Amino acid sequence: MSQNIQNRRDFLKISGTGTLGLMLGLSNLTKAAELKKIPANVMILEINPFIIIDTAGNITLVNSRPDMGQGSTQAVPSLLAEELEVDLKQVKIVQSDGQTKYGSQQSGGSSTVRGLWLPLRKAGAAAKEMLIETAAKRWNTSISNCYAKDARVYKKGSEDSFSYGELSEEASKLPIPQNPKLKDKSEFRYLGKYHKRLDVPSRVTGQAVFGIDVEVPGMQYAVMVHSPMIHSKIINFDDTAAKSVKGVKAIFKSERKMPHTTSESVAVVADNYWSALKASKLLKVNWDNSDLADRMSSDKYFKEMQLSADANKGVNAEEKGDFDAVYKFGAKKLDAIYVTPFLSHAAIEPVNATAHVKADGSAEVWAPIQGPDGALQEVSAYLGIDQAKVKINTTLLGGSFGRKAYMDFLMEACAISKEMKAPVKLIWPREDDMSQGPYRPAMMSQMSAVIDQKNNIQAVHHHAIGESIQGQVFQYMPEYEADGWLSGELSEENHKYNFPVHKLSYSRVKTDIPVVWWRSVYASNFGWGQECFLDELFTEAGKDPLEGRMELLKKSKRDQLVLETLQNECQWAEKLPENEAKGIAMFRSFESMSASCVHLVKSNEGVKIKKVTTVLDCGQYVNPDHVKAQTEGNIVMGLSAAIKGGITFSNGESDQKNFDTYHFLRMQEMPEVNCVIVQNDEAPGGVGEPGLPPIAPALGNAYFKLTGKRVRTLPMDLNS
Repeated sequence: MSQNIQNRRDFLKISGTGTLGLMLGLSNLTKAAELKKIPANVMILEINPFIIIDTAGNITLVNSRPDMGQGSTQAVPSLLAEELEVDLKQVKIVQSDGQTKYGSQQSGGSSTVRGLWLPLRKAGAAAKEMLIETAAKRWNTSISNCYAKDARVYKKGSEDSFSYGELSEEASKLPIPQNPKLKDKSEFRYLGKYHKRLDVPSRVTGQAVFGIDVEVPGMQYAVMVHSPMIHSKIINFDDTAAKSVKGVKAIFKSERKMPHTTSESVAVVADNYWSALKASKLLKVNWDNSDLADRMSSDKYFKEMQLSADANKGVNAEEKGDFDAVYKFGAKKLDAIYVTPFLSHAAIEPVNATAHVKADGSAEVWAPIQGPDGALQEVSAYLGIDQAKVKINTTLLGGSFGRKAYMDFLMEACAISKEMKAPVKLIWPREDDMSQGPYRPAMMSQMSAVIDQKNNIQAVHHHAIGESIQGQVFQYMPEYEADGWLSGELSEENHKYNFPVHKLSYSRVKTDIPVVWWRSVYASNFGWGQECFLDELFTEAGKDPLEGRMELLKKSKRDQLVLETLQNECQWAEKLPENEAKGIAMFRSFESMSASCVHLVKSNEGVKIKKVTTVLDCGQYVNPDHVKAQTEGNIVMGLSAAIKGGITFSNGESDQKNFDTYHFLRMQEMPEVNCVIVQNDEAPGGVGEPGLPPIAPALGNAYFKLTGKRVRTLPMDLNS
């Protein structure tokens, strides 16, 4: 930005010729339009980094977490509006731009509400106190004699009031309170209550701006031709036929900068997308594939994981008691291996980015990314320019599930723009989105346990095997350490199962197949092994799986309440016909706990999923509608991951290229769902991901109960 507010108490006056940089906090996509609406004598005042109030009474709230469908454009402002005492209909919501003053701006790890619950409420409360103090001074009365409501400050016992706009200039000069008083839960107007999402109409009508909608004057379009084997090097290419396509402007060698490596590729640039796409299909590239056909094989990778399991080694992440000793002399031993495949994120909006690397050494980007702060750092480092010369415009994301926090595509757009000396929009075809990764890593759970002579679970060992996201993406994974993310999800402190003896270990099996976080990260992998194996143990011990879990969770009343709620909601005790069965599972992740029941029915047409019931304890939350919507989405993704297949690599290439070979649950396959939220006053937990991990194991457990067949490798065929 050409100008900046150096002090939060400073304010800037908009003139008829003012620069866009004067409207601090406003997205560049909206600045020009907003400036035209503001009279020349109106002052824009930054009360704190997240709240901007002008002297005309207009209020802008900054959303610091990009919206990829989870509802942050309403949830985040609701935290501010609750304490600021404004109606969301009165304010404009804009996206943060990566500046450090907004703190973490990463949408991921189900962290938005749980991470901002207190900071943003304090920001709203602080601004309210500053406005009330200003009004009290004007009336020459005490602060306690004033109160705020609907963007105005009132004097008690009179009709006197000031709008926030009338107070904003003077209020902006006050020190920001460090410990403002927050509302009690009983006073909440927004939080924990249903409110219509105000952003829905713009999305339904097509007015909302997603990355793929961005248009910049003079913009060119690009398609990147990647190697089918991802990591191949270019020997040469023939662009004769490609250059004959009308509208093609340039074809040149470029690169895909991934966090852990850089791959070679060819950029095709045209004056419209369809020409760029057509030309890319006519381009003939001679690739040096080296030994990639052997290295990029999912079958070989699963064999390597199995070898690691056979060796029964690994790095200890946690151990209570001596598992090996108990296992050696155990009365009844059980062993099993559970496997989950690679998965694509396959968001509806393919990855895309628009970039303009300018001759003056600055850069501006527009993209559907999960973290504008991370984008600012990565673009700056990649181009070798100061962060102050980089503008980040974060658009809405048409889905992501973790993919758009891996910003290789953004660096590609920057590289092409720098070469073309013009703004360029890059769009990956669906085939590249599906076949280039990164993917959810394939994982293996080697489970071992001992049941004592009284049929109680005596000892459990979970040996997690697979590639480390920390190791591959962040290139940090000492051989002597277990992946901290794995142990965080599988530790006894997290799952709360009070096994007398408990061991958790990890073996890293590296792969050249790119991996990254996928919705619920490792929980979707290891929830499958943990919860299905528990079901095996309870079956062997002759115990009801719900009652067995209740016994193991006797030290955690909160977890027990989740199971009790599930028991009632799914009518667990009801007697079912022989052709029906129910299975349950429970998993803790992102500081929330979720339990699910899957109800199956078998007929002449095969096994069908009749109903899924999920109970979620996420502590306090913003909007129950958001919570239920995210839980329903988790049910769909969880079932799809369980029965629809994964990503496999043969001869170095992904076998799945589009939705004709990579399948999701269809509308006609969707079961009845019942999502229940546990009510309490606990600190907020995650919502976007915790509902997913129990789905697959609940399905697997129901299938065993219905058919007597125990499935340990996903995907499962319900009619096999």
